[in-house]
Amino acid sequence: MKAILLAGGKGTRLRPLTVHTPKPIVPIFNRPFLYYQIDLLKQVPEIDEVILSLNYQPRRIEEIFGDGDGLGVKLRYVVEPMPLGTAGAVRYAGDNLTESVVVFNGDVLTQVDLAAVLELHRSRKAKATIVLTPVENPRAYGLVETDRDGNILRFLEKPGEDEITCNTINAGIYVLEPDTFDRIPKDTAWSIERSFFPSLIERGETFLAYVYDGYWIDIGTPAKYLQVHRDIMDGLYNALPFSGQPNKQFIAPGARVEEGAEMHGPCFVDDGAVIKAGAKLLPYSVVGRQTHVDEGAVIDGAIVWANGWIGREAVVKGSILGRNCHIGRNALLETPVVLGDKTVITDYSRL
Repeated sequence: MKAILLAGGKGTRLRPLTVHTPKPIVPIFNRPFLYYQIDLLKQVPEIDEVILSLNYQPRRIEEIFGDGDGLGVKLRYVVEPMPLGTAGAVRYAGDNLTESVVVFNGDVLTQVDLAAVLELHRSRKAKATIVLTPVENPRAYGLVETDRDGNILRFLEKPGEDEITCNTINAGIYVLEPDTFDRIPKDTAWSIERSFFPSLIERGETFLAYVYDGYWIDIGTPAKYLQVHRDIMDGLYNALPFSGQPNKQFIAPGARVEEGAEMHGPCFVDDGAVIKAGAKLLPYSVVGRQTHVDEGAVIDGAIVWANGWIGREAVVKGSILGRNCHIGRNALLETPVVLGDKTVITDYSRL
């Protein structure tokens, strides 16, 4: 059985972080994001190959994952000749498949029971099954309406107050039958939500919902990217290095925290990082590999990627800093500042 990860997006909502780093490999602590999705797919033993559907900076992704050696699952790369949309990408990546395929959007983090989704799909002999998740504010999303038996009835794009009949949204996880792919035009940008799924409803085919009310997040915005780190540190999502140990301080063995530095958990300090005496890490701070935090500097709920330099008495609060950023002494960065790779903030600046 195959799975397709739709990892071709440019990650525009996360810019400038994604200018040089495709969204599927932005780090969650010190692991590229796609590792978390692959870990979930590996829980279904019959999935023996994961197809990565790529378009934006595909070589960067291939350099990290290779052929999947050591992951416990084979990887195959399919690079779209041009952006093909969600359905077009599925058709291009899965054109020769003959059995059910699991499809994941490339920015979704969840702990859904994929085996249970597959069981529902097969027991009802569905042509497609979509995972739905309930949300608190339905007005901000496109909603998916179902009947009492779990059949999909219709999709509501950003409904008005009087149109809201449910609170379930598309979670970006599907089980599809390849014999439906022929209705997706070849080499054409085509939407799975706006064109492919409505075709199933129009033809009266068995199109099911699996409603999942556990952990689910789309990491595609700076606010959500910050949140997912907090959720892992709080134990809301079970992942290393905080598995079973929420709210702890994680200091990598190769990091150096000098005597007199203040560390307040939960926080994360990666290999090679240096936290100088008098520096302060407040809760939910993440300090990447080889990053230097100078004397008197304060990291407060911020994420600093690898090879950064935080100058003396600088304050970085609730922000996200890309790789190789240099923050001058006494600079102040307050929520919500997002800096791309190699950004230099001069001494005494205020952002």
